[in-house]
Amino acid sequence: MTGTLLLAAPAAPSLAAVFTSEVLGTSILLLLGCGVVANAVLPKTKGSDANFLMIGFGWGIAVFAGVYVAYRSGAHLNPAVTVGILVSGGAEYAPGVPVTAAATVVYFAAQLLGAFLGAVAAWLVYRQHLDEPGAAGGQLGVFATGPALRSYPQNALTEVIATFVLVFAVLVLGKTPSGLGPLATALVVVGIGISLGGPTGYAINPARDLGPRIAHAVLPIKGKGGSDWSYAWVPVVGPLVGAVLAGLTASLYVV
Repeated sequence: MTGTLLLAAPAAPSLAAVFTSEVLGTSILLLLGCGVVANAVLPKTKGSDANFLMIGFGWGIAVFAGVYVAYRSGAHLNPAVTVGILVSGGAEYAPGVPVTAAATVVYFAAQLLGAFLGAVAAWLVYRQHLDEPGAAGGQLGVFATGPALRSYPQNALTEVIATFVLVFAVLVLGKTPSGLGPLATALVVVGIGISLGGPTGYAINPARDLGPRIAHAVLPIKGKGGSDWSYAWVPVVGPLVGAVLAGLTASLYVV
């Protein structure tokens, strides 16, 4: 007597499940990402005065963790990735999640909320160090990006190019049988950080910068100064332009 065991395919996630997945994954991304910056730059931490390489690898590990947490939604964690999939002509944002206007809004809203919540969680961990007199005026760097040399056109171009690399790599990796998944994406982020991150701090993700910047603006941090809203458009517009270019390129290149 023989029989066949039939395994039911996993049910397609609802938009509510997509929202929850992206919020949780992006929160983990920003908690660990803002956390490694705080550990490296704030006074009296155990990691104080660490170098840029630690920050780069810290962000890579943050991506690795966030992607695994947000597996149900396809782990975009980044409006630029969502835009890249949309522009490339993809039929689904994740298995069972068709590309629709409603789904696009859900991804964007969840990513921004998750980024804000992750930054707030990092503040809870480092609040004493953020309030140290030696940190006064420099706390924004824990939350949001800023240019080493301020030139809005050049800074925006840097974000366009860096985000193009990220989104195009993500779109290509989704079509290759590498099996590396989150690890490959994490290593791409590390590579971008340590090679292209010097001029602007490599936001490469509008939610990653805007959500924490809002958190910086509203949280009670001693001596925090302004949130540099005059620069805030650069890490939003630059990555979105880079994502559109990556999506268009992928639509011609990826078969």
